[in-house]
Amino acid sequence: MEPVELLTMICRGEDSRRQFKKNVTNADGLAADMVAFSNGDGGQMLIGVNDDASIAGLSGEDIRRINQLVSNTSSEHIKPAINPVTENIMTDKGLVMLINIPAGINKPYQDKNGVFWVKNADKRRATSREEIQRMFQQSNLVHADVMPVSGATIADLDLDFFNAFCEKRFGRLFDKQDMPLNKILENMKLIKEGSLTVGGTLLFAKSPQFLLPAFIVKAGAFDANELSTDNYHDSRNIEGKMTDVFHQTVSFIVSNLHHRQGEQGFNSIGIPEIPSESIVEIVSNALIHRDYFISAPIRVFVFRDRVEIISPGHLPNNLTVDNIKAGNSNARNPTLASHASHILPYRGIGSGIITALEKYPAIDFVDDRDGNLFKVILKRF
Repeated sequence: MEPVELLTMICRGEDSRRQFKKNVTNADGLAADMVAFSNGDGGQMLIGVNDDASIAGLSGEDIRRINQLVSNTSSEHIKPAINPVTENIMTDKGLVMLINIPAGINKPYQDKNGVFWVKNADKRRATSREEIQRMFQQSNLVHADVMPVSGATIADLDLDFFNAFCEKRFGRLFDKQDMPLNKILENMKLIKEGSLTVGGTLLFAKSPQFLLPAFIVKAGAFDANELSTDNYHDSRNIEGKMTDVFHQTVSFIVSNLHHRQGEQGFNSIGIPEIPSESIVEIVSNALIHRDYFISAPIRVFVFRDRVEIISPGHLPNNLTVDNIKAGNSNARNPTLASHASHILPYRGIGSGIITALEKYPAIDFVDDRDGNLFKVILKRF
């Protein structure tokens, strides 16, 4: 890096991806900072820079000592070990060390004391169970859809619905199979430790909203281009099994769109301005791929100029908007996706977004990593 590039970086100040330090001497403190960056989107530490963005500079002896400290800390004080890259830049005030810490691919990382650190404006301890679970999720070590739901038992199962599912998927009713119901459910990862899992509850419980009240769809239609309590003309909480939520959500969107008659008869409801095939693909993807470690509903807004479908959780791991447009996928909830593909019009092979765009190209995708949400915008004309 050239000195002018360094000065430009320093002038931007500190943020969630960049941190200044006059010097470093403590391995534990350095480990906490590097763990926080590794558990997030990565970042850079500039050593030899004061908090006020003035350059303090480092001596050659400082550089040798800090290099050794970085090496020892990254391999001995962080689990799993990380591989930061250092670079020394000469300025008129002395040397500045740039430490590049990439986003970790083996999250979550912890220091030698077992503390998980995360980065916002500053580093902090990850304290909530959900937050730590999400980091495990990013490394495919745990998935929300197979977590047990407290208080949800086989008694909450809709046996008729599950029986019909088994007949459709396996060709016979569950009570005609050669094992007890609880064993079938365990093998399908629908029950764990005696409780229905999140996936089992959402798909097959009689009343999922009583057990998982946050996992519903909140929908609203507005005669405006922004949220407004004065201009909404339809609003509802959509609850029930995932198949019910899917059909009701699609129906809500379609019923609040304009329809054209085309070649259909005068008394027909007409063709929606946004093809129903695109709406079906987007809604099914939202229900299956949202982050179920976040206790929040999916939100659906029909505005005068667009439809927004907002899912909790940004795209998992290193997926980008360009990736999903190209058909790449990363199953955040693999068990749920596997079973839902036999209930919903979901293919599970990364083709849903491609299909939606082929039918209706006027779709934008927003991967909001700071807000931890994913937004699909279907434009209306």
